Amino acid sequence: MSPAISSRRRMVGLSLIELMIAMVIGLIMMLGVVQIFIASRAASQLSEGLARTQENARFALDFLQRDLRMAGHFGCVNDQAHVVKGTDSIGYHIAGVVPGSGVPLDFSVPIQGYEAGGTAPTNSLTIGAAWQPAIAAPASITGLKPAPSPGSDILVLRFFHPDGVPIASLTSASTESKVGISSDGAQRLSAGVSGGPTVFGVADCNRAEVFTGTLDGTTVTANATDLSRYAANNAVTMLYRAEAVVYYVANNGTEPALYRARAGSGGAYGAGEELVEGIESLQLLYGLDATTNISRATPPTGNINEQQAGNGVSTATTAAAVSQWRRVGLVQVGLLARSPQQAAAEAPKVADNYLGVLGTTIVPPATDDKRFRASYEVSVALRNRLFGN
Repeated sequence: MSPAISSRRRMVGLSLIELMIAMVIGLIMMLGVVQIFIASRAASQLSEGLARTQENARFALDFLQRDLRMAGHFGCVNDQAHVVKGTDSIGYHIAGVVPGSGVPLDFSVPIQGYEAGGTAPTNSLTIGAAWQPAIAAPASITGLKPAPSPGSDILVLRFFHPDGVPIASLTSASTESKVGISSDGAQRLSAGVSGGPTVFGVADCNRAEVFTGTLDGTTVTANATDLSRYAANNAVTMLYRAEAVVYYVANNGTEPALYRARAGSGGAYGAGEELVEGIESLQLLYGLDATTNISRATPPTGNINEQQAGNGVSTATTAAAVSQWRRVGLVQVGLLARSPQQAAAEAPKVADNYLGVLGTTIVPPATDDKRFRASYEVSVALRNRLFGN
């Protein structure tokens, strides 16, 4: 073998230096790939957290807006208009209810709110800190199951459900009345109510009555209610399911969520129904009519000239509370929503970038929990309180 061929064979392969250089280049490329993967994963988590938060907030606002717009609905004439008529044209036939007392079935107050302490405009809430419960909330509210979370307002709404049914037959007496409806109407009254409805309303365009009763087949028995002033088989007299619901925020065991509870004929709220998870706080402001005491002599102006938190409207448990809550014609709703899981979100470091909900500043937690949070606000006109309706 010639010396030249032997020398070439000894030169085949990589030197140690070349191998080390190749490894370093490979490690740099792998590090870049890993960084891209981590960044993509964080972006995906943030995007998912944003989407879930927006979705939950949208559903929560839909629930609240739908029922808020129905507050004061008493058939073709709303509760405020009945008061202006001055003919005592709403009959309340529910035992043990004192107007303004805050009991669940007090239909003389179609909208009522309870403000969480320390959550009024200009106040601040620190995530993870101890928050204050609702101010002057009655036992019916504090006893809700699950219990309301501190730091969140509570909203009570009472109204006739929009889906009224025609009355086919009517037998009246002072002790009780019998209302006959169609089978289709009975199904509509019962839709979405576990165990069937137990609180009802009858209304035409002159009067309205609220009463407890039972639905058996196609017959509603009205307890201690004389309906002799109403006629069957006409275009205006309708039977409704009367709704008394409370919206509040509670913990479902792992996450804060928006809940709704419905009152029955027993006069207490049932178990809360979870509507939307990820709602950390509910904040409310109420727009009040310029008329401070609505009556036949002083009707509403339709001019909302004042905004108050719930405790600024009234915390009384007397007829004075009825008068003040009757002034409400607009409600501003604010939500603090968070992603159900960690979303690689960075909490704002500068106070100017803190979230706000209807004037309440949301201070980030001391230890960043990586949750995506956002605030959502909407103004809702109570269409059954619009002047002239």
